Amino acid sequence: MNLDHVFVCGHPALDFAATLRARRTVRFEMFVTPERLNAWYLDSGLVDTITPGDEQDVHEARTVREAVYRLVTNRRLDEPFDREALAVLNAAARKPPVTPQLTTAGRHNEATPEQALATVARQAVELLSGPDVPLMKECGNPECTRVYIDRSRGMRRQWCGMESCGNKIKAAAYRARKKTPSTAGAL
Repeated sequence: MNLDHVFVCGHPALDFAATLRARRTVRFEMFVTPERLNAWYLDSGLVDTITPGDEQDVHEARTVREAVYRLVTNRRLDEPFDREALAVLNAAARKPPVTPQLTTAGRHNEATPEQALATVARQAVELLSGPDVPLMKECGNPECTRVYIDRSRGMRRQWCGMESCGNKIKAAAYRARKKTPSTAGAL
């Protein structure tokens, strides 16, 4: 499995929730170390620099991530919010977020892992209470469990991303069609 962080969901909170990949099958965890967690915060553009984290930061991030995923699923399926997940998300969102600083070189976001997590939690609150809720869809790849924002014309997007899932599914369908003998010529 690719260890690179992928940002195809159209919203940072959804990309964060997607860091546990293939939830229904092989379950691949992206946050295995404090360094991998901090790499996500940096790669996402949420922060420019981050202080080193520890195993507790990883545990808290995974807990909040699972709450976000649960609440996104609740909202997408038009179910009531899971109360435990709400409590986890709101507790994280109450903590101090990343605070931008102005430097001689421009804007700079330096944070602790706790501040970065609080910022992601706040973004999830905004997403789940905002106008993009009807645009949330789950990827059409049965092995993928990413939820993304579909802003395509006619809301016809089927995959979290063409590179990550769409090309694989389309190539598999093409190979399946080529293996099946054509019955059109037999008529």
